[in-house]
Amino acid sequence: MAELLAHHTTLRVGGPVADLVVATTEAELIAAVRDADDEGLPLLVLGGGSNVLVSDAGFDGRVVVVRTAGVQSDADACGGAVVRASAGELWDDLVVRAATSGWVGVEALSGIPGLVGATPIQNVGAYGQEVADTIASVRCWDRQAGEVRTLFHRDCRFGYRTSRLKQEPGRWVVLEVVFQLRLGDLSAPVRYAELASRLGVELGDRAPLTDVREAVLALRRGKGMVLDDTDHDTWSAGSFFTNPVLPADAVPDGAPAWPQPDGRVKTSAAWLIEHAGFERGHGDARAALSTKHTLAVTNRGGATAADLVALAREVRDGVRDRFGVELEPEPVLVGCGL
Repeated sequence: MAELLAHHTTLRVGGPVADLVVATTEAELIAAVRDADDEGLPLLVLGGGSNVLVSDAGFDGRVVVVRTAGVQSDADACGGAVVRASAGELWDDLVVRAATSGWVGVEALSGIPGLVGATPIQNVGAYGQEVADTIASVRCWDRQAGEVRTLFHRDCRFGYRTSRLKQEPGRWVVLEVVFQLRLGDLSAPVRYAELASRLGVELGDRAPLTDVREAVLALRRGKGMVLDDTDHDTWSAGSFFTNPVLPADAVPDGAPAWPQPDGRVKTSAAWLIEHAGFERGHGDARAALSTKHTLAVTNRGGATAADLVALAREVRDGVRDRFGVELEPEPVLVGCGL
């Protein structure tokens, strides 16, 4: 019987795949990808399944599940910590290790599900930090060239929830990420007001690494953003829509506004959703917005991919009709279209 991709995604939806390979070493990962390309098979590389929505029809090709492991570190007082992590390492395990080892720069990214290899693709960020702040290089299998290549920070074209790896879809398979982290007991400057308030510090102040981690986890739990099998609010892909970056005159009156270096303004997708009339819990018994946070489209139990897409489309269209702003999905949509 074909394996269901629902068993490999945090949304717990996704149809069958006949050809599924679990790669536990880098050599197995490269071979599985290269062989699929040689055979002309459609390919889906899957990490933790926390940022993907797969159709009910499944995937007609090869799915490679990344389960490589290994973390190496080299630290000194002058250069900080250079940390090399395999793509298949759990991201939050690496954050725990950083917080307890005095490696500064990823503590505000606590509780984010998924694997290390996915973080540079989306330029994962939260609470004032992005992985781009600390990534030195990303070693990849280049499917186009058929060789291993290293992309240094300047090559990655990091932006808000994007990178070269995302902008050239299907080309790069992440093998290893190298981080350059400062050494210390205190965090990077706290740049997010909600986190600063939780910690009882001023914006720009520092706090103990473990305190920042615990504060972030508490904030994320309050929004249903820490995975919990017993909590349907966490049966999601995290934030389903990215915060729009708009011309300054296109930001609706009263909406949050964060000026960007290019002169545009980032605003809040959650604010737009709520002010378009969608409340927490909007939906039905199978698919609904989280009861804790309107940015999460959740599987309440028994939902299909079609149910989740229909809800996301309703929200997207409602925001567009109310404000003229087109929300962009953050998860990778496989066989699904909004």
